[in-house]
Amino acid sequence: MKAITSRDNPLYKRLKALAGSTHQQRRSGHALLEGFHLAGAYLDVAGQPELCIVTDGALRHDEAQAIVSRIEDHRLVTLPDALFGQLSNVVHGVGILLLVEKLDTPLPERVDQNCLVLDGVQDAGNVGSILRSAAAAGIGQVFCAPGTAYAWSSKVLRSGMGAHFLLQIHEDVDTNALIERLAVPIVITDSHGAEAIYDCDLGGPLAWVFGNEGAGVSQAWRDAVSLRVTIPQPGGMESLNVAAAAAVCVFEQCRQQRGRKA
Repeated sequence: MKAITSRDNPLYKRLKALAGSTHQQRRSGHALLEGFHLAGAYLDVAGQPELCIVTDGALRHDEAQAIVSRIEDHRLVTLPDALFGQLSNVVHGVGILLLVEKLDTPLPERVDQNCLVLDGVQDAGNVGSILRSAAAAGIGQVFCAPGTAYAWSSKVLRSGMGAHFLLQIHEDVDTNALIERLAVPIVITDSHGAEAIYDCDLGGPLAWVFGNEGAGVSQAWRDAVSLRVTIPQPGGMESLNVAAAAAVCVFEQCRQQRGRKA
């Protein structure tokens, strides 16, 4: 186990640069997973991290010891609480984070299962919440078009609560290239002239497309769409938050599919 005590340490400088910049994380292909839940979820699926950074104080707690015991000694780094605080993006964090390479998979040649497309969803909290709903609903693949928040940023990871390790997430996906690979109907939400989602047949695999919080889905997806659905809102609101809308859609599909199996 290596101990770092100086902010001038080259490894510490690298970690601080990553912690302070989503651009640096994206460019390096790395992510910082903070907290027991994310660390445990990563270890369950992906194996050893590049590094585990833990404070001296955290090592006195059983949960931190359980995480550390699963990691090879040469990957462990200890930091004083004051230095760790400059890496943390969490208020009252628990003093443990993993440095990992983001999980990357090539774009499939054909998509014939349920999937989800994020078309310029910019808010990191929304992206993380949508990933969490997708994973909970059993959707295996998520495609992020350019303009979507970086899926492996610290805020998206926190919002996703481990969903990243249950999904195949593809980023910066060209819209036309993806449309050509889709072998399932494309569905968007539309408040104008669309059929109520509860009256639609959602029993088969679908590609759910959710667009930018203000502008909605881009024209390429509107041109390629197979089904437009609307979510009835008897309370009179004009629209739902995109993450809430995505959750309604994927779980209505789950409900319909469960009913057919019963």
